[in-house]
Amino acid sequence: MSNTNIIEVRNLAVEFKTEDGIVQAVKGISFNIPKGKTVGLVGESGSGKSITSLAIMRLIGNPGRVSSGEILFEGQDLLKVSEKKMREIRGARISMIFQEPMTSLNPVLTVADQITETLMLHQNLNKQQALDKALDLLKQVGIPHAEERLYFYPHKFSGGQRQRIMIAMAIACNPDVLICDEPTTALDVTIQKQILDLLADIQKRTHMSLLFITHDLGVVADIADEVIVMNKGEIVERGVSKEIFDNPKHPYTKGLLACRPSLDENPVRLPVLSDFMSAAGEEITPGARVYTPAKEIIREDKVILEVNDLKTHFPHTGGLLGRVQSYTKAVDGVSFKVKKGQTLGLVGESGCGKTTLGRTLMRLIEPTDGQIIFDGQDITKLDYGHMHPIRKKMQIIFQDPYASLNPRMTIGTILMEPMQIHNIGENNNERREIAAEMLKKVGMSPAMMNRYPHEFSGGQRQRISIARALMVRPEFIVCDESVSALDVSIQAQILNLLLDLQDEMNLTYIFISHDLSVVKFISDEVAVMFGGKIVEHNTAQAIYDAPQHDYTKKLLSAIPKGIPKELTV
Repeated sequence: MSNTNIIEVRNLAVEFKTEDGIVQAVKGISFNIPKGKTVGLVGESGSGKSITSLAIMRLIGNPGRVSSGEILFEGQDLLKVSEKKMREIRGARISMIFQEPMTSLNPVLTVADQITETLMLHQNLNKQQALDKALDLLKQVGIPHAEERLYFYPHKFSGGQRQRIMIAMAIACNPDVLICDEPTTALDVTIQKQILDLLADIQKRTHMSLLFITHDLGVVADIADEVIVMNKGEIVERGVSKEIFDNPKHPYTKGLLACRPSLDENPVRLPVLSDFMSAAGEEITPGARVYTPAKEIIREDKVILEVNDLKTHFPHTGGLLGRVQSYTKAVDGVSFKVKKGQTLGLVGESGCGKTTLGRTLMRLIEPTDGQIIFDGQDITKLDYGHMHPIRKKMQIIFQDPYASLNPRMTIGTILMEPMQIHNIGENNNERREIAAEMLKKVGMSPAMMNRYPHEFSGGQRQRISIARALMVRPEFIVCDESVSALDVSIQAQILNLLLDLQDEMNLTYIFISHDLSVVKFISDEVAVMFGGKIVEHNTAQAIYDAPQHDYTKKLLSAIPKGIPKELTV
């Protein structure tokens, strides 16, 4: 065991027993976590990075098992210590922040109960001492009004605040090693920056070691001293952060770096992993089409959507008579126009009103006031019967495809349902043929039509959601955070697909996202939302070249720069 390493992973293999046989999730990997340093573990979903972290914590349960290897923590093999000893280490010496805090926090216990439980177990504090320490931890991680909110339940916090609470719990016992499993994936860029800065500050103060797991190399560049790249259960490249970013050797690493949209470039298409790797896995030279230098904006005169002073307010009732006490002004006087065949990017942090605006445009939420004029017709107050034919022209792709696809229906049935509702096709055989053609269009096999949603990956489910939206041949689609939870490589494929379909079918998009890099790539114009209002609206290039509003400048400054850390001794 080296004195410079706090953890050494040697020849680690993890396998899962399935109906189809044994699946090798991790295939004999070896790496070190140096004392006081940050190691970035990078790869797509399914690469084995999260399984590796669970193996270190000894949290692999049936049907999985560690089939070989050693995990040395200060010279002691964690795979051989007793469960009692492991419980003493887990949480106190090695701690972990999970990807989704809402599933990791107990919804029926207050934050105080959950933090004090750890402190009383591992540090032998009494209840009052633990409460004092818990309050101090919440203040350390930047929870406002910590004295009052210590006794709140998890649902009363935002996503970013819940992640801060998870960090507070993880650092409660001053661990030597902190494992962060995708801790910023679903967060706004500004909240992501706060979390990364917070982790860097804690590390500086406590000299703990970090294993930072992510699929986003831009994030890893900002925080990691060393980078390990995983693909299909194997380590394909490793090195100090600057070497990996300045001179990547493996085609998979090159592909991951190229897939993420850049603020400095404006290509027609994003590179995808297949541009760098052949089916056999060897490197290939990307085609010239990937690097077509400029996206040309073709302006049409026809305005397909006009929004005038739109408001969506949600009442809050109270008192003995249940009268309205106040309103949440989610959308508060928004006006804009979208031309046919173009994309308006709608960007802002969670809570700014962009999703409510998108759903109000679709009349999934009823507006409080204002006008929505679609294709020359005011649809704001149309009843169900008159709105029904309009819905054929207007569709929406939701953020979470798994939640929006019926788990009890096959993909074929899901795709045929909109055609049945709108009387498209003579019979189910014809509808099935149309659905099969649409699956081909979104890059999937018609042979998959008899499968259920749970049998597909996140990227495949998003393709199915896109296919469903297209089944009725719409003219206008709201894309609500439709790529935010995807790996950068899958994200690039979906963005390219949306652009291809737009060209082929002359579609108009409103593309809602908190990721400004993605919005810049896909959009002709960008509207920035803050507090229910549009605070800036211009061409995508103008927004990024010369932002006018302070909020826009704040969003842009929070985007990971992708500049690798220099390794210091």
